[in-house]
Amino acid sequence: MTAALSARGLHKRFGSLRVAQDITFELPPGARHALIGPNGAGKTTLINLLTGTLRPDAGQVMLDGKVITLLPPEQRVKQGLARTFQINALFPALDPLEAVTLVVCERLGVATNWWRPVPAFHAAVEEAHGILASLGLDAVCHRPTHLLAYGQQRLLELALALATRPRVLLLDEPAAGVPRSDAGALFAALEALSADLTVLFIEHDMDIVFRFATRVIVMLGGRILVAGSPAEIAVDTAVREVYLGSRRHG
Repeated sequence: MTAALSARGLHKRFGSLRVAQDITFELPPGARHALIGPNGAGKTTLINLLTGTLRPDAGQVMLDGKVITLLPPEQRVKQGLARTFQINALFPALDPLEAVTLVVCERLGVATNWWRPVPAFHAAVEEAHGILASLGLDAVCHRPTHLLAYGQQRLLELALALATRPRVLLLDEPAAGVPRSDAGALFAALEALSADLTVLFIEHDMDIVFRFATRVIVMLGGRILVAGSPAEIAVDTAVREVYLGSRRHG
């Protein structure tokens, strides 16, 4: 089976600082993998390498078996690779329905046809509303984005990513800044995503990681330290020493 997303021998350095060292892994179609590690381990750097925000010094990135290492980020999105950011990247002046409709229109190649009457975009509006409804945002779809609760803003960012119709979705700390009482709803929405969608997410809350991930990749110092099932990671001595702490699971 061809991996949905894979990396082979990725290296990246800034001067003498090595931020990615020989990173190799595969995400099978439909995977729900978590990427964990202490601050500065290289997690966001890896996401940036996979999405084209950074170009590796060596190595390859492949999407559905096709090499995309040199493609710019916008071309990777069109190929089916989408991401969210640790800090919200939203349209504060728009309401959720407008924002998601804009992304749908961009995907369809009609976003610049501003002179067309609104009814011409009815299908795009309907699709956008359906995405928002699937994430529980239909009740606030006309509320200005800057007035949404933070948890709702994180869900809106997910909606914007889903509007590109990705096959692979990379989430950089989707629950960052979200009150713990709302984080469950966020990951419940993620859990309800299509089983065909491949997901890799960065998360620091181990309860969330062990609940939602089927496999965990642990990074340290720009390298992959170990990868395994949540049960394997929970009892791994090296992981406990550098990240989880022996007090958490035993």
